[in-house]
Amino acid sequence: MRRRTVAVSALLAAVAVVPAAVPAVAATPAARGADRAGLQRALDGVVAEGVPGAIAEVRDEGGVWRGSSGVADLVDGRRAQAGDRFRAGSVTKSFVATVVLQLVAEGEVGLDDPIGRHLPGLVPDGSNGAPVTVRQLLDHTSGLPNYTDVLLRKPDPIRAAQHSHYTPRELVDMAVKEPRAFDPGEPGKWAYSNTNYVVLAMLIEKSTGHTLPQEIDRRIVRPLHLTGTSVPTSSHMPGRHLNGYERLPGETTTTDFTDFSPTAFWGPGNIVSTTADLNRFYRALSGGKLLPSHLWREMNTLHDTDRGESRKYGLGLESNSGYCPGEKPVWGHTGSVPGYNTFSFTTADGRRQITLALNMDTFKGPKADAAALKVLSTALCRK
Repeated sequence: MRRRTVAVSALLAAVAVVPAAVPAVAATPAARGADRAGLQRALDGVVAEGVPGAIAEVRDEGGVWRGSSGVADLVDGRRAQAGDRFRAGSVTKSFVATVVLQLVAEGEVGLDDPIGRHLPGLVPDGSNGAPVTVRQLLDHTSGLPNYTDVLLRKPDPIRAAQHSHYTPRELVDMAVKEPRAFDPGEPGKWAYSNTNYVVLAMLIEKSTGHTLPQEIDRRIVRPLHLTGTSVPTSSHMPGRHLNGYERLPGETTTTDFTDFSPTAFWGPGNIVSTTADLNRFYRALSGGKLLPSHLWREMNTLHDTDRGESRKYGLGLESNSGYCPGEKPVWGHTGSVPGYNTFSFTTADGRRQITLALNMDTFKGPKADAAALKVLSTALCRK
């Protein structure tokens, strides 16, 4: 599972059938917010480019707008609805990072602790003897190889991952056998690695004595009343949801990837959520309901990445200045797992917010990527 905005990730490829668009679920008057009719046209544009379904919740000066287009299920034709659940992919990283930073606030973990202090022998030091720290795991400067790159080399990798069963230790072990791109904290170096967040999830479990799902539920889900959010322990998708689809390379039929092994992306990308819940989570995060102010500042201190000048990364947060050129960067996170693509972003002033979920990921193609960008820019940009 890889982070991405509207660029093509490495897991999937091809375009799906084009279902008919359906009207928005609900809308409030635009007032001074984003153009509601424009938002619906933009959602319909994503479906017109081959994505089965698209849903969104927008919050801005004009109130709350919830919209949908297309279908949640290609078999029975059930329409997508704004409240449907979906796999949120790497948005999970913001949840995991928040729990880790809460442990920092409680004195259980130090941001600059060597991870070996808490998980001895799990990951090797760099060739220069430098240890991997908690901060480096959070901001992807550890240099640890990405275990999902290893998964991609397997035969029929998406279906193999769908039916897999890995322990967290097995995911880390397959990564650390790979060549390391750079030493921990090497100046100017950055590389997105899902392995970092497997290790952080293991740190949460070791520090608390509870499972990752229990800690996310206790610390975030229940306090914020995120009624559609969970960390599944089975491959089944709970509740009313979008089915996730891909048309794999060389295949003429669409494959349903709704049910997926919870162990394949354990830590970096296994949360199920809704558009409303993700918007509520990020509002609470920036509003001081989950972290003390000094740790929110640490989380939201963004640094250069290898993903171009427009994209920066903090501690489980990313920013992007490409969605609204000439305006301050928006912040949040993207998510990408087989069958699902998620975007959850807030403007720098906090006045505009969107969570957008699609039930097709990489193989929807560049035109659908551009259509998704249109939804985001319509919601977030003032110009």
